[in-house]
Amino acid sequence: MDPIRVQRQDYRTRGTYVVTIPGIAGIARLNYKHERPGLIIAEHTEISDTLKDSGAGLALVTRMIEDARKEGVKVYALCTYVEEQRRSHPEWADVFHVPAQ
Repeated sequence: MDPIRVQRQDYRTRGTYVVTIPGIAGIARLNYKHERPGLIIAEHTEISDTLKDSGAGLALVTRMIEDARKEGVKVYALCTYVEEQRRSHPEWADVFHVPAQ
């Protein structure tokens, strides 16, 4: 299988991570917004059926976590998929903003 490529498109208030896998048609993207300095909100993940079992979703979240660590920002998981991944990866706890309940 060809490697998963994750590209980041970052704008002033919003951004998107997009996965491409050579030879497989479809879209996999994770949209986020810059909420305030030091915090981004993972808003929505969309993955085509053709990419569901390819690892594309996890690749999107993993890249977001890597970038957040490099940039010293926290991630708030509004997106249910990102929240699911947060709960499955306790090693990412340092990156996520989880409001007190």
